[in-house]
Amino acid sequence: MSLHIEIKGSGHPLVLIHGWGMHGGVWQPLIKKLSQYYQLHIVDLPGMGHSRPLEPAHLHAIAEALAAQLPPNADICGWSMGGLVAMRLALAHPEVVRRMILIGSSPRFVNAESDTATDSWQYGIAADVFHQFAGQVNADYHATLIKFLTLQCMGSSDARATVKQLRSTFSERPVPTAGSLQKALHILLENDLRHEIPHLHKPVLLIHGDRDTLAPVQAAHWLSQHLPFGRLRVIAGAGHAPFLSHPDQFMRAIDEFLEPGNAVHPLERQP
Repeated sequence: MSLHIEIKGSGHPLVLIHGWGMHGGVWQPLIKKLSQYYQLHIVDLPGMGHSRPLEPAHLHAIAEALAAQLPPNADICGWSMGGLVAMRLALAHPEVVRRMILIGSSPRFVNAESDTATDSWQYGIAADVFHQFAGQVNADYHATLIKFLTLQCMGSSDARATVKQLRSTFSERPVPTAGSLQKALHILLENDLRHEIPHLHKPVLLIHGDRDTLAPVQAAHWLSQHLPFGRLRVIAGAGHAPFLSHPDQFMRAIDEFLEPGNAVHPLERQP
């Protein structure tokens, strides 16, 4: 199956993978700037935007579909669920990935109770919060997502213009079916990559808002401590989408990371 991947700009390939319930249009406010320096591969995940649903609809299948379409040695930028996809892609197909940027992401999005400290996880949110949001999106897709993104844009100097642009972009692509939304929701609910993170031997930049309530910043600290070559940039005042609320800080962070020679060296591992 082919995913819808829009290619813009020139330079080293930079793959943009959106979050749950969204599509590639969520990156629109940054496309003009990014495409001046990178060849962007803007992904619509299965069942979202212009991509058809994928069967079977699980994380590994999405990674396989992406690997078949992406150029080798690309830089991968994944937001939220897109970060989960990026991690699975790097683990399954390291030849495709040069470096990674994970925004507001986590190895496990849902809290877990366990008798053992290694399996317990309190750096996510309760499963019923995901189900509640999914129900709202099913009832009114555009209104719910624009409301969510409006909240995430708070703190931006041009929040009103950004939201206006996102509103226009989201209305241009097909609304995902309830089935596609539920399948993507299951990916968030069921996947736990914590035990595989130490095997992810790629330079990783973690960008996280300190006010993120969907993927608490503690998850990013956990990742920075367990990734072999991870560094963390926390953006003060940002929520779940710092690339929308603090675009200038976001752009500076990725430019510093993706500049030639700035990949994390094994001896420079950040705590």
